[in-house]
Amino acid sequence: MEKRVLLAISLSFVVLFVYQTLFVKSVPKPAPKPATTTASGPAATPSADQPSDQRAAEQAPATPALPEVATLVSDTEERDIVVESDAIRAVFSNRGAELKHWTLKKYFDDAKKPVDLVPAHLPENEPRAFGLVFDDPALTARLRSALFRPSASRLDIAAGGRQLAFDYQDASGLRVRKVFDFESGNQPYVVAVTVEASLGDARLAPALTSGPGVGDTERAAGSGGSFLSPSYYQKPEGIFHRDGEVTRIAATKLASEPRHEGRFRYAGTDDHYFISTALLADRQARVDYRPLNVATPEGPRELVAYDLRLGEPIKDLKVYLGPKHFDVLLPVDREMVRVINFGMFSWLVVPLLRALNWINGFAANYGVSIILLTIFINVVIFPLRHKSMVSMRKMQELQPRVKAIQDRYAGLKATDPARQKMNTEMMNLYREHGVNPASGCVPMLLTFPVLFAFYAMLSQAIELRGAPFFGWITDLSRHDPWYITPLLMGATMVWQQKITPTSADPMQAKVMMFMPIMFTFMFLWAPSGLVVYWFVSNIMAIGQQYLTNHLISTAKAAKAGR
Repeated sequence: MEKRVLLAISLSFVVLFVYQTLFVKSVPKPAPKPATTTASGPAATPSADQPSDQRAAEQAPATPALPEVATLVSDTEERDIVVESDAIRAVFSNRGAELKHWTLKKYFDDAKKPVDLVPAHLPENEPRAFGLVFDDPALTARLRSALFRPSASRLDIAAGGRQLAFDYQDASGLRVRKVFDFESGNQPYVVAVTVEASLGDARLAPALTSGPGVGDTERAAGSGGSFLSPSYYQKPEGIFHRDGEVTRIAATKLASEPRHEGRFRYAGTDDHYFISTALLADRQARVDYRPLNVATPEGPRELVAYDLRLGEPIKDLKVYLGPKHFDVLLPVDREMVRVINFGMFSWLVVPLLRALNWINGFAANYGVSIILLTIFINVVIFPLRHKSMVSMRKMQELQPRVKAIQDRYAGLKATDPARQKMNTEMMNLYREHGVNPASGCVPMLLTFPVLFAFYAMLSQAIELRGAPFFGWITDLSRHDPWYITPLLMGATMVWQQKITPTSADPMQAKVMMFMPIMFTFMFLWAPSGLVVYWFVSNIMAIGQQYLTNHLISTAKAAKAGR
C-alpha cells in the first residue's frame, strides 16, 4: 500500500513536470468587437461569425498609390538618431520615426554581444516599433515613408537628456508629432510615447504598432519539444493582463483569435526572458495580434507583432522593452512580475530567488549558489524526509506479514464482507508495531512545493541566462553540451532507488526503476542549472538514507543488547 502511494506521487510529479515543460496554455475566448471611431469615421469591425481567413483578408492593409504631396516640415535625408543610457542603446530612424534597434547593454547573446530586442532580418515592408496605423491605408503608407524632423541628432540620457521628438507636416494638412520621454533611475527600460496627429482640423487617433518582438531569436529554436526531448524555452507569444488575470497566447493560436478588447493593465509580446509591452493602466484598448515568420541565420523563427488602438489620441503611453527580471519589473508595476511564468508556486519561488541572489552576492557564481541553496533546503527538510524514510523502512520490514494476510484473503471478492477482516488484521498489525501507513508519504508531500518552486525558479530566472558555472558549462540556462551532468544525475537516481526501502511487489519495483531512465532522457535538454540542483539534491537524499539506515541499525543493536 505504501509503495503504491509513492508510485502515484512520483507519477503525479512526472505529469506536472511535463505539463510545466511543454507550457500548456488555455486560449481565451476573444472579447466582443465594438467599432472604434476615429477622425476619419467609424472603422468597420469584422463580425465574430466571419471565417478567420475572411477577417484576415479584410484586416490586411492594401498597397495604396502615394500621391505627390509637398512637405512643409520634414528632414532632408534619411538618418539614424541614437539614444543612449547606462542600460540601453536605442536607434530610431527618421523615416517613419520608427525604432530600428533597442539594445540591452547588460544582457548578451551567444556571440557575447548585447541583445537587441528588435529582431534582425525583417522584411522591408514590415512595420517596426512605434509605427502608426490609420484607417486610411494611403495615410499609413505616407507616414511610413515620410522623413520626420528630429529634435536632436543624439540623446544622452545619462547626461540629462530625456525627450526626443519627431515632426512631420505636408501640404495636405497632415501634421504628426511623436514624442518619446525616456525614464531613468530604477525604470531604465521604459519610454513614454505621445502621438499628436491631425488632418486639417480633424484630430486622428491612429493605432501604434509594436513591431515584431522580441529579438532573442537565436534561442527560440526547435519544434517545441517532445515528451523525451522537451523544449525548455518559451517562444515569442502574446501576453496581456486583463480583469486581474494574465493571459498568454502562443503564436500558433493567433491566426484564429487575433483580436482582444477590454481594459488592460498591460498588453504586449514576450519570450522566455524578455518582454515588449504597453503599460495601459487599465485603459480601454484593442489589441490585434499577428504571427510573423522571419528567416534568420539560425533558421526560421515565428515571432509575434500587434497593433494597439486606444480609440483616443496616444498620450504618455508607457512602453516597457526589457528583461523579465523580478527586481527590474517590480518598480514599473507590481503586476508586471507576473509575466515571469513561475507557475502556481510563485509565492514560494520569489523568496527562493531572493535567497539565491543573496548567496550569489557572496559566491559570485550562480552554479555554486545553486549548490549552496540546495544544501540549505535539504537541511531544512531533513526532519520530514527522515520521518518518511523511517516509516518506509518499518513498512518494508512488515511487508512479508502484510503479504501473508493478503494471501489468506486473496480468493475473496472486493465486495465480500469477509474482506473487512483483512483490513482489521492489517490495522492491528500496524498498530502493534507503531506504524502509520500514511506517515511515509505525508512528510514527503510537504516537501513537494519546495521542489516544484525550485524547478520553476531555475527554469525561468533570467539571472541564470549566460551565467557560467565551471569548465564546459558556460551558461546555466542552457543544457549541458557534453551531457555529463544529466548522466550523473541519472546515475544518482538509480543509486537512490536501489537503497530506498521498497515493497516486495516486483512489478512496482520495475516501474520505479524505469523512472530514473525516463528522467535522464528528459533532463538531457534541461537547463544545466536545473540539472545541477537535481544532482546535488539526489546526493543529499542518498547521504540521508545511509544516515537513517545507520541510525535505525544502531537503535536496533542497542535494543537487542539490553
